[in-house]
Amino acid sequence: MLFCLPDVASRNMIIFALTASLCLQASAQDRPNILWVTSEDNGPQLGCYGDQYADTPNIDALASKSLLYRMCWSNAPVCAPARTTLISGMYATSLGGHNMRSGVQLPAKLKLYPEVLREAGYYCTNNSKKDYNFAAEDGGWNESSRKAHWRNRPDPNTPFFAIFNFTVSHESKIRTRPHQLVHDPAKAPLPAYHPDTPEVRQDWAQYYDKMTEMDRQVGEILNQLQQDGLADSTIVFYYGDHGSGMPRSKRWPFNSGLQVPLLLHVPEKFRDLAPSDYRAGSETDRLAAFVDLGPTAISLAGVKPPTNMQGSPLAGPYAGNSKQFLFGFRGRMDERIDMVRSCTDGRYVYMRHFYPDRPYLKHVEYMFQTPSTRVWKQLFDQGSLNEAQAKFWQPKPVEELFDLHSDPDEVNNLAGQAEQAERLAVMREAVKQWMVKTRDLGLLPEAEMHRLCGGNPPRSQALKKTKFVQRLADTAFAAMDPNGATIQQLIEWTGDPDSGIRFWAVRGLAIRDSKSQQRNSALRNSMDDKSPSVAIAACDGLLDSAWRTEAVEQLIRTADVEKSGNFAAIAALNVLDMNANLNAAEKAAIAKLPQKVTNPPARMGGYVPKLINHATQ
Repeated sequence: MLFCLPDVASRNMIIFALTASLCLQASAQDRPNILWVTSEDNGPQLGCYGDQYADTPNIDALASKSLLYRMCWSNAPVCAPARTTLISGMYATSLGGHNMRSGVQLPAKLKLYPEVLREAGYYCTNNSKKDYNFAAEDGGWNESSRKAHWRNRPDPNTPFFAIFNFTVSHESKIRTRPHQLVHDPAKAPLPAYHPDTPEVRQDWAQYYDKMTEMDRQVGEILNQLQQDGLADSTIVFYYGDHGSGMPRSKRWPFNSGLQVPLLLHVPEKFRDLAPSDYRAGSETDRLAAFVDLGPTAISLAGVKPPTNMQGSPLAGPYAGNSKQFLFGFRGRMDERIDMVRSCTDGRYVYMRHFYPDRPYLKHVEYMFQTPSTRVWKQLFDQGSLNEAQAKFWQPKPVEELFDLHSDPDEVNNLAGQAEQAERLAVMREAVKQWMVKTRDLGLLPEAEMHRLCGGNPPRSQALKKTKFVQRLADTAFAAMDPNGATIQQLIEWTGDPDSGIRFWAVRGLAIRDSKSQQRNSALRNSMDDKSPSVAIAACDGLLDSAWRTEAVEQLIRTADVEKSGNFAAIAALNVLDMNANLNAAEKAAIAKLPQKVTNPPARMGGYVPKLINHATQ
């Protein structure tokens, strides 16, 4: 058989192709695999974080050869907004995805971190929870299922990025009965805000039992990595997805709801990619947050994070600078509307409340399935709680400041102390400017955000209002502070051409002196506002005035989900249920409202029926 030798040009092309292929293979082998191991609804209640009640040997062993972050925040204190922040590398508030189960559209060109990693040649798997606040939950994975695993990649030489998410510590598991306790409930460490009852002790002990079960699962996946001979080529992260599932942790942007454990293990082979302060078995005070984790994974893969991502990589060639503050947020939690922003410097926690007239803890049906929540509320209704415990069933101050060193349970508000005035001012301004810089869409009520966007991605609309966001933030801060704006100023703002300004003006009037005739007349005029959100806020403010009956009737009309849509109906029902002190006839009228929601965002269709049911009890 004769063989024809290629000409010189063809030979050069073949050599180039072979060389490129070999370089790509070498490059793939020289890049680290990345493994994220995460557990649900748990803070740093681990042995490696100094918790003597915890029994977590596998995670503690991982910590002994990792860098432990003393302060990491999940940015949001509940699953979906936290995961929205994680996968996008952006604060969920910047996408309009800060409200629970909100199903927002994403800008067409926005890339999620799995997409960036796949483009870089990584095989990306998620096992298996997604739970993003997006209209489409794909996430850009090669595979997302309970069978997803690095072992499924087509080529064993392909670098992988894999997540394993353990749900055994989830809120729902704390209250599952029967349960044979392993941890002694008599020794359970109770926070100062929880009453000391058998139900509370059982829930805390069961939580720690579930943490031990979760620890075993973490150990199993780390053993698989070892068995596959991949431990020396894989960078491992372990973190919780927000604070514990106990009431006033989950759903609340206190440190108790936001602080999560974060361990980062970098094998010797890739030590050049480790953070500058990395030492195996050591701790760092560098502040970290969920918004940083996606950019960190991208940086470890040797790729520069996209410019839309707001997080700062903790490691890799594109590692960023340390942060002065971490930021947290709370929006609508299931069926209950609220808005809180918080920040920490690692020691002090600042909180800003935009619905100070509403109590911290409201009736969220899912949360009330936990025995601790029910008994806590029962004792409050009976007047059997001390001041620290009763606080959370009452209206809130406008702002709070806590010292985690002297008050780790965050029950003693330092905001009124003269010696804290400077710190309070700095952290207040930091929160406001973070909201402006990141285009916080929580500055618009949810129904108004969707009305103004008209089906377009909220993020795209927010970017069109760059110069206006500062004014909107200034108005919200001034309006919701009784000392921040006068009634006359607020009345003037109710005539503003922008509905966002009008909303905060009306909300501000609603918490001012209800005996003011000027205030009440202005609110009555705002009941006719073309924005349903402004009109709802005006009705809310008139529930203690001579216009109460008219306000309730309008709220009931707005609560008709078929006529007003899902978001406005939820807002109206929140006011009716919490503030209207309804009589029998009004409850009967609400009971007749339609409950079926047409095309609601995923898993959001049950909120209107829940509110109607609770309002009519």
